[in-house]
Amino acid sequence: MSIYTPIAKDGETRRVLALRSPIDLEPIGELVCANREDVQAAVARARAAQPGWAAKSFAERAEYMNRALKVLLARQDEIVDTVVRETGKARSDAMSMEIFAAADSLCYYAKNAQKFLRTRKERVHGLMGIAKQLRIVYRPLGVIGIITPWNGPFVLGMNPSVQALMAGNTVVLKGSEVTPYSTKLVEEIFREAGLPPGVLQVLMGDGQTGAHLTEAGVDKISFTGSVRTGRLIAETCGRQLIPCTLELGGKDAMIVCEDADLDRAAAGAIVGSCMNTGHYCCGTERIYVVEKVYDAFLAKVIEGARKLRQGNALGFEEDVGAVFWDKQLEIIEQHVEDAVAKGATIHVGGRRNPELKGLYYEPTVMSGVNHDMQIMRDETFGPVLCIQKVRDVEEALLLANDSPYGLNGNVWTRDKEKGFAIAARIDTGSVSVNDMAMSYGVPAAPFGGRKESGIGQVNGETGVRGYCHAMPILIDRFGGKELPSGYPYTQKKAEGMKKLMNFLWNTPVGRWLS
Repeated sequence: MSIYTPIAKDGETRRVLALRSPIDLEPIGELVCANREDVQAAVARARAAQPGWAAKSFAERAEYMNRALKVLLARQDEIVDTVVRETGKARSDAMSMEIFAAADSLCYYAKNAQKFLRTRKERVHGLMGIAKQLRIVYRPLGVIGIITPWNGPFVLGMNPSVQALMAGNTVVLKGSEVTPYSTKLVEEIFREAGLPPGVLQVLMGDGQTGAHLTEAGVDKISFTGSVRTGRLIAETCGRQLIPCTLELGGKDAMIVCEDADLDRAAAGAIVGSCMNTGHYCCGTERIYVVEKVYDAFLAKVIEGARKLRQGNALGFEEDVGAVFWDKQLEIIEQHVEDAVAKGATIHVGGRRNPELKGLYYEPTVMSGVNHDMQIMRDETFGPVLCIQKVRDVEEALLLANDSPYGLNGNVWTRDKEKGFAIAARIDTGSVSVNDMAMSYGVPAAPFGGRKESGIGQVNGETGVRGYCHAMPILIDRFGGKELPSGYPYTQKKAEGMKKLMNFLWNTPVGRWLS
């Protein structure tokens, strides 16, 4: 968490944040926010470094990623300590989300980026294919601005940066003011791996620093965060005619069918809602259970949630950590209070943990919820399971799609083909069958949202290509003195074109050739 304290630094007034840990509310440092000049200087360094970086082969770039992977593994305890101190998340969540996922990203893109971005030949259709050859070249966009949130401060900085770097771009990365030291570690890892100066830089700052980055002349913005900020970034990028990728959160639905394995489904609901203290965009926030199994499912969830361990010892024996940010805790409390006032029932939790000093909210199970409540409409981003009874799968689908969000979702049934068919009808970015939100953790899967959950996709081949311009190059095979379509235009050429079009699209042989 952070508190603004404007003070004079280096002869000028700078925005300075006093940082406190959500674990015990004790000070952990201060953050001096980068100003417009700082941002412009970083972008200028990145611009100067980009041609040299792009000139390196894929194998050379991959070698830097492999070195970074070794540094990451050697420093993993330090990274986990930093992340836990700033966020208060459970140590196991920090290990799996921040370390494992970042290491997997470094390894995957080092191995596969060349395959994704190799120059490829495409067949030119019709008669033109006889005379022309088409090649697609993937050219890096240049300087990429990446803005990331506080819920995965290390991995959400590392993962897009690796993709942009392997595509031949340089990166200016700005993390959240709530968790600045965790994101700064991305720069430290690459510096220790020997990455050339200017190729990846991390800016320390707040929302204003991020705004400066969007206006600093970069070639693309990759943003993960709130819908409100995403709209502002889209407007800024639109004015500059530069692309952006926006991943803006979700309100993911879970559908439990009557033939589901209820033990597995209940376990999936608990971890899907409470992992990372519920602070992840693919968190399960709406659970729709077919009435035939509703009571049994609810009982299993209540039993499982009561066993969750919450504490501040910061070891691997704790399941649910602190709420990362005091403002998010206020939202969680507001949503729960609104639901209770409108008739929802709390079975487990529903309050701050009275035994812990920091920002700890107890894992919470609620039933009797409906779409008149904030907690079923707006993003809660907390460790709360909201369970609603439905008549059948059709009602569950209707409710699942009744949301302005569409990032992820999950379906639970013993029939995998049935699960696939239901998943394909959910109006969302991706879906898991018989598992909680795994899509972002599978590098090969393109990841992105529908509706207010964002624009564009990241990860995999799609994500890496998104940091490039697909440049078509059309090559004439045979040459010749005269261009068929060249000047001068004549009546004879026009009549010949008419005859050619009639042959191509008005005769069986012509349609076959074209």
